[in-house]
Amino acid sequence: MLDPETEKTKDVWDLVAFGRPGGTLPFTSISQGWLREAAKRWAVEELPRRRGRGVSGNLRSCVHSLARLSETLRLRQDGGQVPGALGRADIEALLNRLAYQQNAGTLTHPSRVMTCRHLKLVLSRIRAMGLTRPSGPAAGLPDDFTVSTSDIPYLPGDAEPSRDLPPGIMRQLCGQLPALERQHGVNIRTIIELVIDTGRRPDEICTLAWDCLTRDSDGQPVLIYDNHKAGRMGRRLPVTEAIAALITGQKQRTRDRYPATPLDELRLFPALQRNPGARKPVAGPGLVGRHRAWADSLPPLLLADGTEFPKAKVTLYAYRHTYAQRHADAGVPSDVLRELLDHLNFDTTRQYYRVGEKRRREAVDRLTAAQFDRHGNRVWHQAKALLDSEHARRAVGEVAVPFGGCAEPSNVKAGGHACPYRFRCAGCDHFRTDASYLPDLTAYLDDLLRTRERLAAAAGLDEWARADAMPSQEEITRIRRLINRIKATLDDLTPQERAEIDQAVGAVRRHRAISLGMPRIRQPLPGTVPGRTA
Repeated sequence: MLDPETEKTKDVWDLVAFGRPGGTLPFTSISQGWLREAAKRWAVEELPRRRGRGVSGNLRSCVHSLARLSETLRLRQDGGQVPGALGRADIEALLNRLAYQQNAGTLTHPSRVMTCRHLKLVLSRIRAMGLTRPSGPAAGLPDDFTVSTSDIPYLPGDAEPSRDLPPGIMRQLCGQLPALERQHGVNIRTIIELVIDTGRRPDEICTLAWDCLTRDSDGQPVLIYDNHKAGRMGRRLPVTEAIAALITGQKQRTRDRYPATPLDELRLFPALQRNPGARKPVAGPGLVGRHRAWADSLPPLLLADGTEFPKAKVTLYAYRHTYAQRHADAGVPSDVLRELLDHLNFDTTRQYYRVGEKRRREAVDRLTAAQFDRHGNRVWHQAKALLDSEHARRAVGEVAVPFGGCAEPSNVKAGGHACPYRFRCAGCDHFRTDASYLPDLTAYLDDLLRTRERLAAAAGLDEWARADAMPSQEEITRIRRLINRIKATLDDLTPQERAEIDQAVGAVRRHRAISLGMPRIRQPLPGTVPGRTA
């Protein structure tokens, strides 16, 4: 008997009437009649526009922010009941109240920021909907009664904002998957494994259809899933044979348990309670609770240096960040990674993987000890760390050139496009290179040798043109000597130092500012599930 037209007149809405999962949206905490009515009209217009499974929670958060505004307005003599009597002073009173609550410890900084953002959104939409006109519930509301962008506090920056889990921690977690199966069953273990291996959101795995696995034209397995958050259904993700085997085993278990349900109505992971036809999927909140209980029951998770890793960071969504970081570490281009994560905006993808300035600086510091000039001589012998001024010089006093960096002033000024020596880097004192350019140097040497052989056998070419295009023996010798010196330096390192250099090389190469068209050396994906190829 629910009807949206009658439900929207109430102060507590049953969201089922608006096509949303069970739950309510209460407006009782907003005491001003005009503000409550404006909030209801905004919610009615906002409900069909939002997508995903978290719409109800987002709307409740916005209404809760309006309740904070209502608390402040109640301190006025008129109780905030007259919208035309309000102004900028009331907004400032709210901002000061939020700052006081944060300092008193009753409000967190993220909650304060989110409250301001919600109020900015709702108040601007109220005006855009015409609710401040003479016939609207907020008639006469002044234009300065709004939250501007400058009123919203900044969230504190984090040197390493990525939420990915270190490879060593992932190996420990995957080694404990049998314990997860013993505690919560094989279905929950399979869901967690798919979340880890595919990088999908938890609800995207929970709601998989029984026939979610298919093959492309080359016979490779493809996962078909629904992106509920963005409203894009039937998305396709290439997966490995190991993942395909996991899904095939789960399909068989589900079909054996529910043989009478039509396949087009069957879920891959059906809920085990109050679900006789297996048409209802596993609930996301229940999965979160089971995963949390399993993670908390594990023995201490230790990092490489022996320190304990906080278990609070082991969340279901952290596996998605880890998936993104693994592929970024392997050299997957950013546009491909955006497609893998199914993002429309690249700015969203960049929040999932990042190497912060601290890690970049550590990588550069390690490579300075293996920096060479054009003769193959070590430039830094005792360098442990660069000074701040040296890091600034690397940023503004050098430009990237093939196989290294250039400090020639005119070329730096032109952004690397005005070398006065026609880019003869192997014969220039302004040229520096390090171990991170070793793959590029090797590829360049191979190209020089191939070019020399091709020109030597070419017919119909004038001698002067052949001589001008022919790579010189001196350049070939110089590049070969440089490669050998770098390799010899790396061979002299201890296994631990070599591992640190390899890690630094991977970090620097991933975040190099330019592309020179040279072959890219992909970093191997770190193993997550023992015995399984990533």
